[in-house]
Amino acid sequence: MNKLAVRGDAEIEESEEIEAMLLAAPAEEYMSPRQLAFFRQRLRDEEQTLLSAVKETAGHLQEAETSADWSDRASTEEEHTLELRVRDRERKLLQKIREALRRIDDGSYGWCEETGEPIGIARLLARSTASLCLEAQERREQNKRRFGG
Repeated sequence: MNKLAVRGDAEIEESEEIEAMLLAAPAEEYMSPRQLAFFRQRLRDEEQTLLSAVKETAGHLQEAETSADWSDRASTEEEHTLELRVRDRERKLLQKIREALRRIDDGSYGWCEETGEPIGIARLLARSTASLCLEAQERREQNKRRFGG
């Protein structure tokens, strides 16, 4: 379940206010202890949401009954395959979240791994696991398309 779906309007408004304050902060406050604490909490919340989804999937897959009807069985198998594919993506995201938390701990969070430039608050709000600034990410994607790697 999407975390926003269970949060109240006041929580959403508070989160939007915090995000607006982060975006309006002067450049010299970039990756201040307060900003790092915000992103650490955001990453931990995402991590907990994903871990809950993993437990839910594991329980769902264990509860699945085998049907004697071939078409029912095929439908169930397809559902499980899709569910496992989603969970695999979430597992990869979980790994990225843990890497981002390590970067917060070692002081490199918010700084581009390739250029050393700030990634930017707006980008981190959109993708809190980002490790590259937008320009470096675009270059990497262009090279991937060009060289198929």
